[in-house]
Amino acid sequence: MTPPPTAAQRRVIDAADPVTGRLTGTEAQLAALVKRGLAFRHPRPPHDHFLTPAGHRIREAPAEEAVRVAPVAPAAADSGVFAARVGGEETTDTGPARLREVRGAWQGLLELRRMTSPDGATDRPCDWERKHLVRAAALALEAAGHRPATADGDGYRVRTTPQPEAVAVHGPDVTALRACAGTLEEAGWQVSEHTEPRSRARYLLASPRRV
Repeated sequence: MTPPPTAAQRRVIDAADPVTGRLTGTEAQLAALVKRGLAFRHPRPPHDHFLTPAGHRIREAPAEEAVRVAPVAPAAADSGVFAARVGGEETTDTGPARLREVRGAWQGLLELRRMTSPDGATDRPCDWERKHLVRAAALALEAAGHRPATADGDGYRVRTTPQPEAVAVHGPDVTALRACAGTLEEAGWQVSEHTEPRSRARYLLASPRRV
């Protein structure tokens, strides 16, 4: 298990700007947080450091939960900022800890959008989302309160498609599907509704909006 942040690292995390997640600390402290996936260094001058979604979750969680929350998500530049539920998982815990994780991941992703967008906008997906389409769309849905499908139950399911910049979203019925469409559009995705030729089931195609 990944050990929790040290006391000094926890103080740096707790002192982060409550809105932007901007960090202040020694170079060694900041570098250690980056290495653990709890912070990232902004690529543009003055190269400030900011909390990743995992760092936001550490700050929001009680200190005694940090050991459990810390391993949930690696750095933003890695293969997944947050283990968003795409639908079909064996477990769909919706307890307070999961809700905090989802909220922290979404707020961290919005901050990542702001920091990596030339105009500081948060209304359209960032490069990380374009490289992790399924997880990005699933996070937007879960953060808005939609329920992912269990292995044998109803709910949304986000899946890859042959199109390089689009995901398919399946739902239990048209009403739920259109609610998902509204959420994704608000999150900066372009969404269209389609019908599968054989089953006649309705599904969504969603792709990140660029402008």
